[in-house]
Amino acid sequence: MRRRTFLAGSAALIASSPIQASAQDDIKATAREAYIYTYPMVKNYLTIYQYALEPGGRQYKGPFNTMSSIARVYTPEDTAIITPNSDTPYSFIVFDLRAEPIVVTMPAIERNRYYSLQLIDLYTNNVDYLGTRVDGNDGGDFLVTGPGWKGDVPKGVKRAIEMPTTLAIGIVRTQLFSPADLDKVKTIQAGYKAAPLSTHVGTQAPAAPPSVEWPPISDEKMVSDYWSIAAFLLLFAPAYPGDEPQRDNLAKLGISQGAKWPRTDLPPDRLTLMNAVAVETEKEIRGEAGRLTDSSKLFGTPETMKGQYMVRAAAAQGGIYGNSVQEALYVIYVADARKTALTGATGKYTLTFTPETLPPVDAFWSLTMYDRPKQLLVDNPIGRYLINSAMLPELTKNDNGEIVLYLQHESPGPKLAANWLPAPSEAFYAVMRLYLPKAEALDGRWERPQIEIAL
Repeated sequence: MRRRTFLAGSAALIASSPIQASAQDDIKATAREAYIYTYPMVKNYLTIYQYALEPGGRQYKGPFNTMSSIARVYTPEDTAIITPNSDTPYSFIVFDLRAEPIVVTMPAIERNRYYSLQLIDLYTNNVDYLGTRVDGNDGGDFLVTGPGWKGDVPKGVKRAIEMPTTLAIGIVRTQLFSPADLDKVKTIQAGYKAAPLSTHVGTQAPAAPPSVEWPPISDEKMVSDYWSIAAFLLLFAPAYPGDEPQRDNLAKLGISQGAKWPRTDLPPDRLTLMNAVAVETEKEIRGEAGRLTDSSKLFGTPETMKGQYMVRAAAAQGGIYGNSVQEALYVIYVADARKTALTGATGKYTLTFTPETLPPVDAFWSLTMYDRPKQLLVDNPIGRYLINSAMLPELTKNDNGEIVLYLQHESPGPKLAANWLPAPSEAFYAVMRLYLPKAEALDGRWERPQIEIAL
């Protein structure tokens, strides 16, 4: 209701604006490009703020540069990240790299368990990974620096990773084999450490960075205060090579690094027009995200994602902090085999695996249920949010040796309950995650099974 009222008021003001029609079109086009470019940063800051800057908030994890672990999988109560997984307990660190680098410690773990630390810059690019795929499972100390840091890497540090932005986030995923395995995961999580470089080497700490008045953000403020928050975040995000046209677009709107926005001389009709463009462009991004079917080209390094501003925005809207495809492939189910949108209101669905079509992975796979309006896990009477490869021994096979999963709101009955993935009584989507996907999953030799209407 709030957004409809906002749009109606904006439309009326725009109609009476003294801005000439041609100038309106120029502002709209410029603001649209600027919104798409900055949207991932603002969406990222929404999580960063809740995790590190809102003590007492429901999603608060801890202050900057502190490793914080959640010794459980995510449930519908976890709302700061959309489309979260629910099969790897998370640990988090929000980096403020303005003063000095941070030394992150990964513990050594057993060979058959997957773990990773995903290092994400403010633009939501996956700058690098620590852990199983890149470094193995032997653990060690790693140095995470801000852009352009020129100091000496301490002896004993395995690798140094330069982040392109001074504000960043790290997400640790630790594989959980079963509920009985949780104590072991807690022990591993206790081994994740973070310390400023000066603390690690025992030298005097550098001068503290300038104090910052961090602007509050919420879903509502992403509408009402969008442009001022975007302008603020430029302080922590140097432009990538090739981003110059996007920064020029922002400058045309009066938005530049270090300058407060809106300027006192900004005409009210210009602000009204830009706010209306923001609302409309968010709808466009949401539409793009709703058409996504897999993640193979959605997430990656700054070099991989260079210039792909709409892709990056849609990925941030549809599933922020998704892994690069080498780390995990996401298959997104938004429709059945007939291309009809999935809904628990009337539909009952199946997803069938033969021994040959099980997801090919070197780590593990899972299928997770989400309600489409909220993009969150689905509350249900059996507390099951996913079915994954660790559950294979418990799943029922039919007479043909196939595993048929049932995606529906009501239970399929006692005999089939082991294979039931509860759906909401409304529109939903499901995501299949393949951690450390094998080559056949990436080159097209593996064909993902389709969701079918239950007979």
